[in-house]
Amino acid sequence: MSGETLDKAKTAVLLRRDSEKIAGSLPPLLASAERLAATVAMGVHGRRRAGIGETFWQYRQAVPGDVQTAVDWRRSGRSDHLYIREMEWEAAQTVSIWADDAAAMDYKGPKAQRTKRDRAILLSLALSVLLVKAGERVSLLGTDAAQPRTGENQLRRMAMAMAEPREGRPDFGAPPKAKFQASGRAVFLSDFMGARDEVFPALIHAADRNVAGCFVQIVDETEEVFPFDGRTIFRSIGGSVEFETQRARGLRDAYRDRLAERREALETMARRTGWQCLIHRTSESPRTALLWLYMAIGGLR
Repeated sequence: MSGETLDKAKTAVLLRRDSEKIAGSLPPLLASAERLAATVAMGVHGRRRAGIGETFWQYRQAVPGDVQTAVDWRRSGRSDHLYIREMEWEAAQTVSIWADDAAAMDYKGPKAQRTKRDRAILLSLALSVLLVKAGERVSLLGTDAAQPRTGENQLRRMAMAMAEPREGRPDFGAPPKAKFQASGRAVFLSDFMGARDEVFPALIHAADRNVAGCFVQIVDETEEVFPFDGRTIFRSIGGSVEFETQRARGLRDAYRDRLAERREALETMARRTGWQCLIHRTSESPRTALLWLYMAIGGLR
């Protein structure tokens, strides 16, 4: 057997191994997301609203400013009030999702069961399940699923993109400067702890594209409490940053101030751009965060 044939055979074996590994993780990813989405779907009333469409939605009493041609005279004839016949908005919305997969998102504290990345994946997929069921288009920025689509195939594309972390991940992530759909919506899930001059320009880029959305800062409890004491070596997961101290407790106040400063910057940007901001801890129920996200996306319309 020639060397070229051996190389091809080896490549085929490696590709099959990797594909089976990724495919094997897809059912648990989607199953967990669908279970979470189902618990939220039972507690909300959907995303129906008045607008351009052919499907009847509801009658409402006329108010000053309504045009006479909008009055439903047959319904109004059975009452002492004038009624407007409203149709349901049927135009699909586009929601672009960025789930930070940087090395820092692999962190979990001693008491945590899941990493920050696990939670970002779960929320991203569960939100996508709800949106697809509502007829919306979704996309996963920075992946092969970046083209907005709807349907089960798109959910599988997104799950596959999330199943395995990409090679060469940086220590900290920033949203890609993508081409957003005009008047679309976006959801960014990250710890947002990267360098300010990398994170915030990317956030401004999205807001400048007439896109409204949500920032979800995902943190582990130890990143807020800072329980470290005595001699401690702090090392980023990617290995690009390392710092050793003999008195870790002495850094606690300064660290908490920096964390509060970053959160204030995120919240300030959200207020200025019409976005919304949520702080979510991995120890908290993902259901609460998903419900907030789903309702926030609807409210941004």
